[in-house]
Amino acid sequence: MTKNPRSQFLGPEQREEAWARLGKDTFDVVVIGGGVVGAGIALDAATRGLEVALVEARDLASGTSSRSSKMFHGGLRYLEMMEFGLVREALHERELSLSKLAPHLVKPLKFLYPLTHYGWERPYVAAGLTLYDTMGGSKSVPGQHHLTKSGALRLAPALKSDALTGGLTYYDTVVDDARHTMTLARTAAHYGAVIRTSTQVVGFLREADRVVGVRVHDSEDGRRTEVRASVVINATGVWTDELQALAHQRGRFHVRASKGVHIVVPRDRIASDTSIILRTPTSVLFVIMWGTDHWLIGTTDTDWNLDLAHPAATKNDIDYLLEHVNSVLVTPLTHGDITGVYAGLRPLLAGESDQTSKLSREHAVARIAPGLVAIAGGKYTTYRVMAYDAVDEAAQDIPRQVPPTITDKVPLLGADGYHALLNQTPHLAEKYGVHPYRIQHLLNRYGSLIDEVLGLADGKPDLLQPIEASPGYLQVEVVYAAAAEAALHLEDILARRTRISIEYAHRGVDCADQVARLVAPVLGWDDAETAREIATYVARVTAEIESQTQPDDASADALRIAAPEPRPQILEPVPVEK
Repeated sequence: MTKNPRSQFLGPEQREEAWARLGKDTFDVVVIGGGVVGAGIALDAATRGLEVALVEARDLASGTSSRSSKMFHGGLRYLEMMEFGLVREALHERELSLSKLAPHLVKPLKFLYPLTHYGWERPYVAAGLTLYDTMGGSKSVPGQHHLTKSGALRLAPALKSDALTGGLTYYDTVVDDARHTMTLARTAAHYGAVIRTSTQVVGFLREADRVVGVRVHDSEDGRRTEVRASVVINATGVWTDELQALAHQRGRFHVRASKGVHIVVPRDRIASDTSIILRTPTSVLFVIMWGTDHWLIGTTDTDWNLDLAHPAATKNDIDYLLEHVNSVLVTPLTHGDITGVYAGLRPLLAGESDQTSKLSREHAVARIAPGLVAIAGGKYTTYRVMAYDAVDEAAQDIPRQVPPTITDKVPLLGADGYHALLNQTPHLAEKYGVHPYRIQHLLNRYGSLIDEVLGLADGKPDLLQPIEASPGYLQVEVVYAAAAEAALHLEDILARRTRISIEYAHRGVDCADQVARLVAPVLGWDDAETAREIATYVARVTAEIESQTQPDDASADALRIAAPEPRPQILEPVPVEK
């Protein structure tokens, strides 16, 4: 099925080939949306032997799929909501990704659950964690462990003594969501899917009452073409209603956007050997180990009715997170401790409650019209289930037999051989002349593609040096992002292929010039384009930081959307009444 050994590359050459194929071929399936669900659908369809194309207006994972809590988890709080089916399904998917599909990307993570009441709380929480430990079937992580108050404080000395009466530990997982989504898309390309970013759907093709494809617009240069297909799948998350309006179809469901804000602080600001889950009056708060140097703290849960592409965090959002985490910390965090802030939008199925925290995380799939399927809702963890449900629904519009899904048996690129390579870390470090901890860092980002990444430094030893202002990453990584990972702009690289935009206090500004000049030859930028990329990225960071000083959504949104788009040809979405 793979046409050549570089078929999974998503670089400038493959981008032009993809454009030609979009206008020439007739596909079984066209997927709209390059988030985790869209990429999962492309992989599911391609591995069933279907001809599939995926188009994304901006970048892979540029929306919700790069702004999550960065966990593959069952959703412990959904047990209290009696959503046992959702939790069981998510835990099964967690185990599948952890053990088989993406062990290089999805990692076990220990959590402390501090108890705050004597007597009833420990057996109540233990019963819930027992369900959590067993509902997903076989598991690759340890079960719960009970701690006394002193034992919990030894594990997490950052916690106030009066903030807990004891504790339990349990395991979930952590994942770089943007990297995982991008790897899904590349895996789909490996199996024959056409993947093209900066490709915006601006209309639907029809024959009688049937949708037979889409009209697309290149967000980089304004070119247009028509893409014909047996069925189109709308996997645009919070943009679902806009795409349904563009298709002039009344949706079977509506999507509400709920804003979730996270802050990032250095690891030394919280003395703990474990991640922590805290109860709040309305939900839970996670304090998550992120890499070796940071904590992620989140999240909020509020309605969002403004710009969907660039949700803005406010000072009130950040104060909310600081207030709740500081209520249990010996040494409180301040605004000055924060290195990064990001806001994402959950695509929740509307109509069940006025409170977003009560809206369902179940997903819905519907055949909106002959040749048009929509899917929305769900959790990041259950992307694979959503994907095969969408392809199953679309199969009735495909004029040939569609085999059942096999994605539970298809490891993502980089998974095969990953564990063996981990054992060969010293050998790889000697081979490439880099420190063993760098090799482990690379293996946990690229898995068995590590030789492909480091191979770009052949004859260019400087590429094996760290980025000067962001030494957690090697220079070769940003070159690889442009050559193989579909990165077209500086923002794609600093915000999603790496996480420099949230891991360093300068938010990527201090390394923007160096990174831009590293990738300019790969992406064909001249000096003027390189300068424009740097200026656009700096403007984006400035707008985000200023928006985070505002008290409310409207004023924060106004500042954030004033920043220029890196994709100059992005068109305004179709307005839709909410």
